[in-house]
Amino acid sequence: MRPGATVWDNVPPPVKETGEYAWLLAFEGEEAEANEAARSAAAAIRTSGMSGLVDVVPAARTVLVLGSPELDASRLEAFEAAPRHAGPAFSPRRHEIRMTPDGADLDEIASRSGLSPDAFLEVFVQLDFTVGFLGFSTGFAYLYGLPKALHLPRRGTPRAAVPGGSVALAGPYVGIYPAPTPGGWNLLGRTARRLFDLRADPPFLFAPGDRVRFRL
Repeated sequence: MRPGATVWDNVPPPVKETGEYAWLLAFEGEEAEANEAARSAAAAIRTSGMSGLVDVVPAARTVLVLGSPELDASRLEAFEAAPRHAGPAFSPRRHEIRMTPDGADLDEIASRSGLSPDAFLEVFVQLDFTVGFLGFSTGFAYLYGLPKALHLPRRGTPRAAVPGGSVALAGPYVGIYPAPTPGGWNLLGRTARRLFDLRADPPFLFAPGDRVRFRL
């Protein structure tokens, strides 16, 4: 999904088979709550010991389950019905991301939020974010936790090139561009942290459910 797509306005369809040995579980309600349910269901499915399970991918409001012919799809309904009670609790990983506040849109972001740049940054570094899901490009994480008063729409004209490491805002999300790419989010700053490294284990810095705070 591209950054800034208005998934928070969409209501997902009921759970359904989406391909050969692929099923989609869907969760309703306010998006952050639906995403929490999706992440909980995904974690529970992974630890369920189900035969034939290949992969589990949570998104904003859904969980994609990939399996083999051995997977009993009828068992998935229980995870959709009670995602928060279907598996053990896990302690989330925590990340502190050092950010240089030199984004091209910092002044505009602050002004549209009714704050000075310094005041906006003071608020921003006090916020706790949760990784909701990954998408758009390899290692790009959609972070929930931005107060509604700080929500901003995507820019009217996307940039042809956004520098890798850019910390940006759009709608209810904060994200970090892992690599140079076109993009339409509002640029707040940049970080030197690598979000994707094939030599690392795991190769992705973030995973759904991780907690993130920014530091200057």
